[in-house]
Amino acid sequence: MPSTQPRRAGLLVPVFALRSEDDLGIGDTGCVRQLVDWAAAAGVGFLQFLPVNATGTDSSPYNAISSVALDYLTLQLTPEQLPELDATYQRVIVRFLGGKALKHGPVPYAKVRQLKTRLLRHAYARLGQFPERQAAFQAFRQEEGAWLEDFSLFRVLMDEHGHEDWPNWRAEVNSGEKARAWLVARRAEDAAAIESRLGFHAYVQWLCFSQWRDLRAHATSKKVKLMGDVPFGISWCSADVFFQPEQFNLDWCGGAPPETYFKDDVFVQRWGQNWGIPLYRWDRMEADGFSWWQRRVRKLTEVFDIFRIDHVLGFYRIYSFPWRPQRNAEFVNLTLEEAAARTGGHLPHFKENDDDTPEHKAANLAAGAKYLNMIVAAASPNEVVGEDLGTVPDYVRPHLLSLDVPGFKISHWEDDGTGHVQMGSDYDNCAFTTYATHDHEPMKTHWEHRRRDLYSPEESDRALARKELRFLAEFAGLPVPADDAWPAYDDRIRRALLEALLASKARYAAFMLPDLFALEDRFNVPGIASGDNWSARLPMTVTQMRDQDPWKAECTWLKQAIQHTGR
Repeated sequence: MPSTQPRRAGLLVPVFALRSEDDLGIGDTGCVRQLVDWAAAAGVGFLQFLPVNATGTDSSPYNAISSVALDYLTLQLTPEQLPELDATYQRVIVRFLGGKALKHGPVPYAKVRQLKTRLLRHAYARLGQFPERQAAFQAFRQEEGAWLEDFSLFRVLMDEHGHEDWPNWRAEVNSGEKARAWLVARRAEDAAAIESRLGFHAYVQWLCFSQWRDLRAHATSKKVKLMGDVPFGISWCSADVFFQPEQFNLDWCGGAPPETYFKDDVFVQRWGQNWGIPLYRWDRMEADGFSWWQRRVRKLTEVFDIFRIDHVLGFYRIYSFPWRPQRNAEFVNLTLEEAAARTGGHLPHFKENDDDTPEHKAANLAAGAKYLNMIVAAASPNEVVGEDLGTVPDYVRPHLLSLDVPGFKISHWEDDGTGHVQMGSDYDNCAFTTYATHDHEPMKTHWEHRRRDLYSPEESDRALARKELRFLAEFAGLPVPADDAWPAYDDRIRRALLEALLASKARYAAFMLPDLFALEDRFNVPGIASGDNWSARLPMTVTQMRDQDPWKAECTWLKQAIQHTGR
C-alpha cells in the first residue's frame, strides 16, 4: 500500500542539453556533477534524466542498442578524468575536429561521435602505461562478462557495417549464433587483433560505469537523488535482440493506439504510433526467473536512486502492430480488409488482450501485477515511478497505488469530476506531478499555443484551449479572464504555475529546467523523425546559470519557492 514519503522538488533535463566550459558539444557527466552541486545549494531534491543507455546511429535515447551498456557520449573526456588521455593530444584533436561547432547551437552528433571516438581510442592505446587502471579495467571486464562480451562483439560488428541494423549485415554474421562462430574464427586467425577491438568497447563501458557510479556517489553525498528512465521496450536493432532472440516476439511491434492529436501525421491518426520495439515472450522470461529484466533493473540501480518506467501501461497490455515501421507507408491508405490481407489476417490491437470484457481486463491486470511486482522487488530499496500517460485503463492507477509506485499527474489534464481542475492539495502523496515531459512543449510555448488556439476555426481546438488555460489558472490561483482575454505568458504566470506545482501534496514535483527560465527549446516531437529532436541545448553553462543574471535571479527564486512550499 502507498506510504507517505518526503516531498521532493525535481528538475528534468536531458544530459545532452547541459553545457559546461569544457564540454565537447554535448552534455556529459562533468556537466551533471556541476548540476548536482547547484541542485544541492538550491534545495532541489532530485534530477531527472532521459535514458543514458548506449545508442547507435539513431540519437534517440529511447532507441537504445543495449538494455545495460551506457552511452559513451555522456563521458567527460578530459585528462583529469582519464589519466591515459594525453593532454596535448586532447587539445589538438578538439581544436581540429571541434572548433566553434561544439560551443554553439544544437548537438552536432556526427562531429561529437567522431571526436569522442578518436579521443577514446587514443586513451585505450595508452592504458598499458597505467597498471592500476588496467587492472581495474580487467576486473570490471571479468565481473561484467555475462553481458559485456556480447555487447562488445555487437559493437565490433557495428563498426564493420557502419550501423546497428543487424538484419542487413552480411549473411555470415547476421545472427547472434553466426556472430559467435565468426568470433571463434577471427581468434584463430589473429587473436591479438580481435582482442584489441573487443577490448576497446569493453574499456569504454568501464569508463561509463566508473564515471556514472562516481557521479551517483557524489550526488548521494550532496543529498541529491539521480532519477533515470527505463523505456518499456528495447530497440529491435539491439545487442539484446541479436543475442537473445528467444526472449522476444519478433512478429509484433509495440506502439500506441490511433491519436487525433497528431494532426500532421496521417498514419498515426489512422493506425497509431508504431515504435518498432519487439514484444516480449513473457512465458520464456518467466521460465528463467525474468533474468533479463532482473539484470536490466539491477544495473540501472547502480547509477540511479529513482527510475521512471516509460510507458508502464505496456506491462498490462501494449498496442501492437503486425508489421515493422519500415512498412508504415504501405498501410496508410488501406482499409482494414486490405491491411489484413497483407498480414495474414492480423490487424493492430492491444496484446495480449483488449480491455473489451471484464475477463480481459482481469487478465491484463494480473499480467501487470506479476511483472511490476517483479520489477519493484528487483529495484528495492530504490524508488520506481510509472509513466502512465495515454489511454489508461481504469484498473491501472489503483494498482500502481497499491504497489506504492507513483503515477503521473499533469495538472491541466486532471479534472476533479465537477468540470474544474483537481487542486494539488487533493493529490495523493504517491504521485509524480509535472506540467510536461520531454515529449511535450515547454510551458511558455504551450500557454501561447493555447492562446492562439482560441481563434482556431476548429471548435474542438477552441474548447480544448479554453479548458486547459482555465485549468492552469485555477491550479495556480490565477484569475480567469472573461471573453477569452488571456494575458501573454510572463514571469508572474510562470512563477505562479511553478510554485503551485511545488505546493502540491505529490511526492515528486518536477518541471523541465528550461521552464524555470521560460525557454522554448523543445527536446522531442513524438512521431516525427527530425534532426531537431534530441539535440536542443541550454543557452548557458551550469556555471553561468548559477552565477550570472538573469539565470541566477531565477535560481534564487526557486530556492525560496522550494523552502516556502515545504519541499
